[in-house]
Amino acid sequence: MLYALHEMQRLAWAPARMMAEAGRQAASNPLHPMSWHPAGRAVGAACELFERASRKHGKPEFAIRQVLSGGVPLAVREEVALSTPFCDLLHFRREGRAGDPAVLVVAPLSGHFATLLRDTVRGLLAEHDVYITDWQDARQVPASRGPFTLDDYIDTLLEFLARLGPEAHLVAVCQPSVPALAATALLAAAGKAAPRSLVLMGGPIDTRVGATKVNEFARAHSRRWFEQMLVQTVPPPYPGLGRRVYPGFMQLSGFMGMNLDRHVGAHLRMFEHLVTGDGESAEAHRRFYDEYLAVMDMPAEYFLETVERVFQEHHLPRGLFTHRGLPVDTTAIRDTALMTVEGERDDISGVGQTEAAHSLCPNVPAERRRHRLQARVGHYGIFNGRRWRNEILPDVADFIRAARS
Repeated sequence: MLYALHEMQRLAWAPARMMAEAGRQAASNPLHPMSWHPAGRAVGAACELFERASRKHGKPEFAIRQVLSGGVPLAVREEVALSTPFCDLLHFRREGRAGDPAVLVVAPLSGHFATLLRDTVRGLLAEHDVYITDWQDARQVPASRGPFTLDDYIDTLLEFLARLGPEAHLVAVCQPSVPALAATALLAAAGKAAPRSLVLMGGPIDTRVGATKVNEFARAHSRRWFEQMLVQTVPPPYPGLGRRVYPGFMQLSGFMGMNLDRHVGAHLRMFEHLVTGDGESAEAHRRFYDEYLAVMDMPAEYFLETVERVFQEHHLPRGLFTHRGLPVDTTAIRDTALMTVEGERDDISGVGQTEAAHSLCPNVPAERRRHRLQARVGHYGIFNGRRWRNEILPDVADFIRAARS
């Protein structure tokens, strides 16, 4: 019912959004005298903020058209290498360069689209043949396709790794650290080709360590509470009509609520930039929030299992994690190099949660391990921004390079 009411409200706001957009265009038209007056710019800024706040943000594009590789500009073309009902294996093919190691970047299935990792992909493309898990918005997947569970998530990674071959490298950002570690352990235990290296970045391997507000919230509520309060049924006219999901708009409310003061302040600063004519700062704000406000629905089965098995009962660090009913033995990992990356100011996955992977993989040789605690960055800064590009990326690239030998 809540999902249907949300859709009705969104449609009801459509006329007001159209009027706000018309007001913004009129107030910013250089031929209009008021566009040069602070009062006119204030009207235009207010109209833009209203329109953007009430807009439904669609899936963004990666829009990576070119990358510098060895100082040479190379054209980049996106192509779907493999497609499943809930996820596409997206390949960023660089024209004119071959032979670099294949890297599968596992994007989180936790509310935002894989494009949140645009900067991660762009950075890795200089020296690597990059693929990414492009998860589908669950409301777009027909209910006839069946449920999607945490086991299905791991199966998807196993299928994609098999497609890339035995020399592939795996980079998991945030939430997929758990299924990525599990998939690597399953391959190792079965005597199959596990990834050459596994890089876990800001992931909840053991949320008993360095607990954050996210972890405390998960522990304070039962699985039944999450199911009753957060799980909704997809309404018409979406293809996923009838599918149970954790809706994107509810996830976004949680994201915003965690740092409400920061988001309100950011929008007030954008208003000031627009009024004073600081177009560059306003455009940076637009780019960030176009990405941040674009959210997707998550399959309810996967969401509830992740809450219970990862955040409440800590199956992986306690040695209780299973896949299709069979135990997952992380001590079987021997030949895969293991690197963990954490942010000093991470308020999603606290310090120590990702590093815990090393204690779960005692048979990985010491010379094939690495841990990096990045100073002065939060969760987002681990895989995006200046410190990712200038400090973390070179370390990750060096680690992958060393794991090839």
